[in-house]
Formats: sequence, C-alpha cells, structure tokens
Amino acid sequence: MPALPPHAGQRTQSWGKPLGTGRAVVIMVHGRGAAPDDILGIAPLFGNDDITCLAPAASGNTWYPFGFMSPTEKNEPGISSGISVVHDLIEQCVAAGTPTERIVLLGFSQGACLASTAAQRRPAHYGGVIVYSGGLIGPPGTQWDESGSLAGTPAFFGCSDRDAHIPEERVRASASLFERMGADVTLRIYPGMGHLVNEDEIGFTRDLLRALPPA
Repeated sequence: MPALPPHAGQRTQSWGKPLGTGRAVVIMVHGRGAAPDDILGIAPLFGNDDITCLAPAASGNTWYPFGFMSPTEKNEPGISSGISVVHDLIEQCVAAGTPTERIVLLGFSQGACLASTAAQRRPAHYGGVIVYSGGLIGPPGTQWDESGSLAGTPAFFGCSDRDAHIPEERVRASASLFERMGADVTLRIYPGMGHLVNEDEIGFTRDLLRALPPA
C-alpha cells in the first residue's frame, strides 16, 4: 500500500464563525516549528469577529525539511503535500458557500512560502494573499508558471530587509511574479526588522478584511 502524503490526516483548527456562516474565510498557515494555535493567535488582532479562520497543522510542525530555496526534490513530498492541504481547504470553503473572492490565504515564514506558492499554483480571484516574511518556493533560477490569472487579487508581501531566513531579492521576485499574474500587489520592506509580524502588517490585513464584499 502506498504511503500517505506526510500532512494527510492532520488536524485543522478554527477560530471565529463556523465555516459557511462568516463573510470571509482566512486560511492561516503556520511556520516551521509552530502549530495552528500559534498562527491563530493573531486572528483576534484583525478586529473582525465575522470571519472564519482555518489553520491546518503540518506533520511534526514542519511543512518541508530544508530551506524554501533548497533543491525542490530535497523538500518533497512535504511541499506537494502541504500545498494539497491548502488547496483542499479552498475547495472545502467553496463547497460550504464561500467563493474564492472571499477566501484569504495567509502565512508566516515557512507558512507564507507555502501559502504564496499554493496561490501561484492555483490562481484565482482570491479575497487576498498575505505573505508575512516569505516568498515563492524554489531554488535560485526557478522559473515559475505564471500562465494563470490572479484577477486583481490583493496580495501583500512584507519582510525585513535583512531577514536571516528570507532574502529580500526573493520577496521582490515573488511580488513581481504576482503582479505579472494580475494581482494588486503591495510590497513593504521594513528596515532592520526581525523575523516577525509587525503592527503595520496586521493593520494592512485588518483593512483588507474590512474591505471585502459582504456575503
């Protein structure tokens, strides 16, 4: 019997409205060594209790074993399995009555890399793509498929100019690719910031959620 994908069957935790009853869904992807509770901890800061937040769990608290710019084969099957988890959650949301225009993909660090790559591989008009300290997955020289359209999706890329894990050049390259795919991109590079989520990034996310169309 073939082995199950590494992240299959892991729990998804939630915060806010039951799925299908809120005005929007935020799929929140945690970073390396973290867990759903960690990323859900910022949900109350969005100032919106009419949303559903869903946070899937990585097996062993890690979506893939090596850095996001390592050779892809070294990080498989973790990358493909993690992206499948995000794509499956999108389909569950749509089946529950929330169109992609009211689904926001959000992640921090390793989770941001996974969320942005999940959007790039499944382009649609999303309610938003929020990338806190992350970028598209792949080794230097990767040519990502940009044939699909993000159709005006608001996309936010925020990162330090000296992040020890996420090179500024990759953040800028990811933002540029999203622009070419039709996203409405906001890029903010924060001088001297650590590897963290700051109040400005939370504020952008808060404003984005408030601006989404009503259910």
